[in-house]
Amino acid sequence: MQDRTTTPMSGVADTWLQSQKHFSNSVGHFYNSVMAANRAMFPALSDSDDADADADDRQPAVAPELTYSKAEWTFEHTDEGDGVVSVGDRIRFSKRLTEEEIQVFADASGDTNRLHLDADFAEETRFGRQIVHGTLVSGVISAALARLPGLTIYLSQDLQFLGPVDIGEKVTAICEVVEDLGDGRYRLTTVVEDEDGETVIDGEAIVLIDEVPEDALDD
Repeated sequence: MQDRTTTPMSGVADTWLQSQKHFSNSVGHFYNSVMAANRAMFPALSDSDDADADADDRQPAVAPELTYSKAEWTFEHTDEGDGVVSVGDRIRFSKRLTEEEIQVFADASGDTNRLHLDADFAEETRFGRQIVHGTLVSGVISAALARLPGLTIYLSQDLQFLGPVDIGEKVTAICEVVEDLGDGRYRLTTVVEDEDGETVIDGEAIVLIDEVPEDALDD
């Protein structure tokens, strides 16, 4: 990760907010973006030659809703301990966004913007360095929500991109249930913070939470 102090960043946050502000209420559009982000976070799902090696550090899933976990991912869930989603429940999920994941995400999504992939090009931009795709950063929100009790299904997601994330930086998604909308639907605040605790993404999501299939509970 490059030193933030080596690049003049005056006014970047304001400019980023104005130029990169984005709201996505289209379930189909956001679903496609999240799938690309998830493929980047789980490179073993791609056709890369490193798939077998990457699978070696997998660990058993922490919940029946998940396929597997990894040691370097961290996860916290603050709730009533009853296994039922309710207002006030809070999920934190952290992971580091690597160069390999950025390359995989570029292939999976088709977003080959040189700002993310070409160091020499990126040095001449307002950021002075390569940065992570914004949608890849927001993918950790999806990872956090997947760790709510039950089978979580996205209905909508609003996102506001507030700042860049450096390659190799560890980010944390913080999601909190703020409203029970009934019929298994919940509204949550969705925030992503960088390693310095600065908010780089702010937004809200609405999810539908179904019961996990009984067969999965028996596994």
